[in-house]
Amino acid sequence: MTLQDIAHPIQPHLDAFGHVFRDSLRSKIGLVELITKYIVRQKGKKVRPILVLLSAELCGGVNEKSYRGATLVEILHTATLVHDDVVDDADTRRGFPSINAVWKNKIAVLMGDYLLSRGLLLSLEKEDFHFLKITSTAVRRMSEGELHQIQKSRKLDMDEEAYMTIIGDKTASLLATCCEIGAASSTNDGERHRCLREFGENVGLAFQIRDDVLDYVGRRSITGKPTGLDLSEKKLTLPLIYALRRAPRSEGKDILGMIRHGGKSMKAQKVIEFVREYGGLDYAGERAHYYAAQAKAQLDSFPASPSKSSLTAFADFVVTRNK
Repeated sequence: MTLQDIAHPIQPHLDAFGHVFRDSLRSKIGLVELITKYIVRQKGKKVRPILVLLSAELCGGVNEKSYRGATLVEILHTATLVHDDVVDDADTRRGFPSINAVWKNKIAVLMGDYLLSRGLLLSLEKEDFHFLKITSTAVRRMSEGELHQIQKSRKLDMDEEAYMTIIGDKTASLLATCCEIGAASSTNDGERHRCLREFGENVGLAFQIRDDVLDYVGRRSITGKPTGLDLSEKKLTLPLIYALRRAPRSEGKDILGMIRHGGKSMKAQKVIEFVREYGGLDYAGERAHYYAAQAKAQLDSFPASPSKSSLTAFADFVVTRNK
């Protein structure tokens, strides 16, 4: 099943969300308006708004508050991407030149700040205070996760527990926010909020683990980045962490030495072979499927519906996708 199939039950709502999102970014400042139009043109697959709207539909139905919630998380996500590209000195984003590549770092940072302020003001103007509490927690976790990863990458001492904490904070926190906000937009039932938050958290873990597997098995034409990219950034992800745990100590030490001194293509290929030999890819795949199953279990208390089927399909999609 494709992402388009998954979004089918809420497609009219997704179209309506697009109008709300574009309107929320409007500015009287010409440069800001130019950059926001550039951002809107290169928007991706709308995974986060889809999760908000499906969760809202599951819990009682999509409404104007749901559109605002979807807009808030999409603005937040976009702002973090703009800032990430500055931090990573990235030249492209989804095949387009990044904001910092076109307008330089100073404007990119200020634009990220502008986006964050628009999201906050949208919620304040409509008194969606609960949304602000949920998203503020996500922003804190995402920032802590990024800093935690930088700390671990410098020392190359990542273990599985630290890895799971980091991906929970960096990736899963925002997907959990999407699902909880969707639920909160259409019901006051706290148990429903919890179930959807846990669904998003678990599906986010599965999503990131699959992403890290694709770094080893993906091709540039599929993932948009070269195989083994994270090796050059000295990031130890689950496939490698597991392989290091299984391999003889001396062999693991040699692999860490290669990573410490840079990810040249020949060295990267040796690391990839090492991960395959010691079962890192199989193990990571099993863990991704485990968290996808945990996510689906959170939907058991909800009656059958097209939105429930789509959320279940999304959990399967994240662990079988090739990009």
